[in-house]
Amino acid sequence: MFVDIAKIHLKAGKGGDGAVSFHREKYVAAGGPDGGDGGKGGNIVFKADSNLSTLADFRYKRKYIAENGQNGGTSRCTGKSAPDLVISVPVGTLIKDSETGRIIADISDDQPVIIARGGNGGWGNQHFATSTRQVPRFAKSGNPGEEMDVTLELKLLADVGLIGFPNVGKSTLVSVVSEAKPKIANYHFTTLTPVLGVVRMGEGSSFVMADIPGLIEGAGEGVGLGHEFLRHVERCRMLLHVLDISGSEGRDPIEDFDKINNELRVFSDELAQRPQIVVGNKCDLIDEDEINRISKYFEDKGYKFFPIMAAIAEGTDRLVNYVASELQKLPPILKYEAEPKPMEEIKPITKREFKISVREGIFYVEECDWILDVMNTVDPEDYESLQYFERVLRQTGIIKALEDAGIEEGDTVNVYDVEFDFVP
Repeated sequence: MFVDIAKIHLKAGKGGDGAVSFHREKYVAAGGPDGGDGGKGGNIVFKADSNLSTLADFRYKRKYIAENGQNGGTSRCTGKSAPDLVISVPVGTLIKDSETGRIIADISDDQPVIIARGGNGGWGNQHFATSTRQVPRFAKSGNPGEEMDVTLELKLLADVGLIGFPNVGKSTLVSVVSEAKPKIANYHFTTLTPVLGVVRMGEGSSFVMADIPGLIEGAGEGVGLGHEFLRHVERCRMLLHVLDISGSEGRDPIEDFDKINNELRVFSDELAQRPQIVVGNKCDLIDEDEINRISKYFEDKGYKFFPIMAAIAEGTDRLVNYVASELQKLPPILKYEAEPKPMEEIKPITKREFKISVREGIFYVEECDWILDVMNTVDPEDYESLQYFERVLRQTGIIKALEDAGIEEGDTVNVYDVEFDFVP
């Protein structure tokens, strides 16, 4: 089954926690703090794989979670950083923010792209020793990795796209000018997935042609599989509009041309402006006068017209030679630029999510799982460690939120069942 869009959840690895330890060695008195730093959490990296052609794998696995960094150790030993989680996708896959639609990356070349960054490891207590604080009994917890929902959208990379109604001969054309072998039969929708073929023009010269499954009226508004296939035309530098000029199915080729172009305009004005060559197939089924009439109609409108008989490769050489020469005048295949994250979405690193609620005179700090990592590194019997915890509460905005909620000196604060009296 061809799948060209998928939604998945990404969670990069959390950084390892810093260690709280003190040097112990015979004949070394007061060795001092030697807690090591935590290792970095694993990134989530996307890379293109030319052996993949669909996003089908992402229908069955929706969550991708990278490994966490290792916690710091004694003797100033830094925890091991977690390996990156590498996800392979087909060439031409766009990665978008599911919530905003913002383009995060276009995976169109061999360069791997980091989409979700792992958290940095926390500092061990060796970093918190000063001349006045020689025995720090606290360390910094590792930062969480980035977490997000993304949408993968495949837009095939091709120089030339074949468009037209079903059963006009697109598959036959791509099969005779390239090495592609699409399914060919005398009924509609024999091609259910886009097919790519490389047209070789000699040593060091070639271009890629895409057989886009037959469009129908209403495709621009999503009728049938319209949007599923039209998105694959968006990157094409040129369009070959294939028509059955014999009218063998009772349709008028000129009306067919107008209908398909209308669907292109409905889907994208930019796509409708793409350079277009008209290819009149099955010309062996009508007389020369009718071919000349149709040819004159399109040439008067500014289109280059090529009559062909795709089944026997008649006229196809002249067509591909002209296409190759025109492609040299056109810009390269469209690559989408990553869109920067809006400033309002960028939160300071000290800002973390939390919620303040008041029940029976007690102020609860809730929905902030991240603070558990901080609490695990704090020694409640150590004054300096408690000072560190207070700084975390201030830097993340919790103290201000408590004050805004009306807390007063001596009121009780509950943070995940740990209670203390508020002191401004």
